[in-house]
Amino acid sequence: MSSSFASHADLDDKTVSFDRLSDNAYAYTAEGDPNTGVVVGDDAVMVIDTQATPVMAQDVVRRIRTVTDKPIRHVVLSHYHAVRVLGASGYAPEQIIASEDTRDLIVERGEADMASEIGRFPRLFRAVESVPGLTWPTITFTGKMTLWLGGLEVQLLQLGRGHSKGDTVVWLPRQKILFSGDLVEYGATPYCGDAYFTNWPATLDALAALKPEKLVPGRGAALTTPEQVQEGLRGTRAFTSELFALVRQGVAAGKDLRAIYKETHAALKPTFGHWVIFDHCMPFNVTRAYDEATGHVDPRIWTAERDQEMWRQLEG
Repeated sequence: MSSSFASHADLDDKTVSFDRLSDNAYAYTAEGDPNTGVVVGDDAVMVIDTQATPVMAQDVVRRIRTVTDKPIRHVVLSHYHAVRVLGASGYAPEQIIASEDTRDLIVERGEADMASEIGRFPRLFRAVESVPGLTWPTITFTGKMTLWLGGLEVQLLQLGRGHSKGDTVVWLPRQKILFSGDLVEYGATPYCGDAYFTNWPATLDALAALKPEKLVPGRGAALTTPEQVQEGLRGTRAFTSELFALVRQGVAAGKDLRAIYKETHAALKPTFGHWVIFDHCMPFNVTRAYDEATGHVDPRIWTAERDQEMWRQLEG
């Protein structure tokens, strides 16, 4: 291969931030690594996305314990990707909550995804031997679910497909704080290997319609003003829309996947190449966009073997 596979060259630990957004909301971020959201209610704590292993989850727990001793009762999965969900057991929650679509994806491709992602992100799966297996939700919902953490209203919303078919956001309506999962990134490249490019812009419109004043993206720093929120939404929309438009143009011109990949990478790099994991994501992103543009409505399953074969084809 002409470049290191996926994130194999990304070996440096990142600096963690644990930012207070309100009396109830916190953001655990790490310079573009996957984020975790924390909601502290009157009687319990909710964790949104878990880190990749139970051992890594313990650092989140340690940060939570600096602000509250309330029990961690709820874990919410914004979607099914292994790097987001395999640390769930580290919180010993009473309930693990996900959309029904997310559970369907775990049934269909959870094992393959776990092997695939562990192969892509060695640093992010620290102490992978502590993972007890797939993370299974104990409660599922469709469309909308409301939880009350004492007097604090927390809404779990499916506002549309984008990053995956199961995307769930967590919304604190009184405080106008949104935890977006990977539907929004900030200074980090959206991973689109399981995306629905055609649907993503309308889903971002639905997020914007909530008029969030603060937003915790899937990767990148917490957005703490309405202006920063709009910047995050614009950046994610620009990247995903421009990438899909370029791929569709290549398909319409009769070009093959490798040619389209090289041209799309070159076209997007001047604007987005400084974003975290750009070179990691682009082969997966263009491959999925090519599939969608050629009639594969639903993403094909990524396996560790398919990952390597695709990388050789595009980067070899």
